[in-house]
Amino acid sequence: MTTLTVNGTALTSTAPPTTPLLDVLRNEFRLTGARFGCGEEQCGACLVLIDGAPVQSCGREIGTLQGRAVTTVEGLQQHPIVAALIAEQAGQCGYCLSGMVVAAAALLARTPNPSRAEIAAALDPQLCRCGAHPRILNAVQRAARDMREAAR
Repeated sequence: MTTLTVNGTALTSTAPPTTPLLDVLRNEFRLTGARFGCGEEQCGACLVLIDGAPVQSCGREIGTLQGRAVTTVEGLQQHPIVAALIAEQAGQCGYCLSGMVVAAAALLARTPNPSRAEIAAALDPQLCRCGAHPRILNAVQRAARDMREAAR
C-alpha cells in the first residue's frame, strides 16, 4: 500500500507498487482529469504536479510516491489559469487542456511574470493537435497579469 496526498487529501492506494500513477488516479481514486495519451511520457496529457513539479503520471510508479504530494487538474480548478483559458476561449477538443493547466500553474508558481517565450517553452512538451496554442499562450499571459493584480 502507498499513501500519498492528492489535492490536499491523504489517500492510500492498494495497487501494486509498479502501477503507473495515472492508472491509480483514474481507476482507484476516480480523478479522471489527467488523461492517457501516449503512455510514453511524450504528450503531456497525463501531467500532474508532484511536490509542485510537473511530472508525466503515465510513467511514474505509485510505489515511488510514498508520502509525496500530488496535485491533479482537479486540484487546480480555482487557479486563475482556468478562468483565463475560458476567457480566452483557449480550448477546442480539450484533450490537452488538463496538462496545459498543470504546466501553466507550475510555470506561474515559479515565474510570476513570464515572457511569451518562457510560456511557450514551458508548454512546449504539451501536445495540442487542435492548434489552440496561440490562445493558450494568451490565457497564460492573462492569468499571470490577473495573479499580479490580485497580489497588489
